[in-house]
Amino acid sequence: MINGRTRLHVVANGTMMGQQYIDEVLLPHDHLFRGAVGDKFVFMDDNATCHRTLAVQDCLDSEGIQRLVWTARSPDLNPIENVWDALGRQVAGRNYPPRNKNTLIRAVTEEWDKLPQQLLDNVVQGMVRHVECCITLHGGHIPY
Repeated sequence: MINGRTRLHVVANGTMMGQQYIDEVLLPHDHLFRGAVGDKFVFMDDNATCHRTLAVQDCLDSEGIQRLVWTARSPDLNPIENVWDALGRQVAGRNYPPRNKNTLIRAVTEEWDKLPQQLLDNVVQGMVRHVECCITLHGGHIPY
């Protein structure tokens, strides 16, 4: 989000399921985001399977959270993809690359904390330009 971020949530064992997503990610953070943004708050996810469960939709409805209608498989438009790319580059560029799951989790978490806030702000603010470009290109790939 603009001017802030949460701690990186690592799913260390298995796959994130809908109820786990509600309990560990959505509910602990939705009030924070809504409070920071105010009445214009709209929730955006990336269409992951755990985000699309009926339990998640019921939770969002019960909390009065409006979800942004988002096309599936649209990485050019999703700002988090650029953040994941930057994070991956930082982890890959470490002097001592991760050698197992524990060192990978530690490296990703450390690099997440070091990502410049300005990078995150720029990615979010660039979303409008990306959407406009996609419309101009009739849904085609956005050249960078």
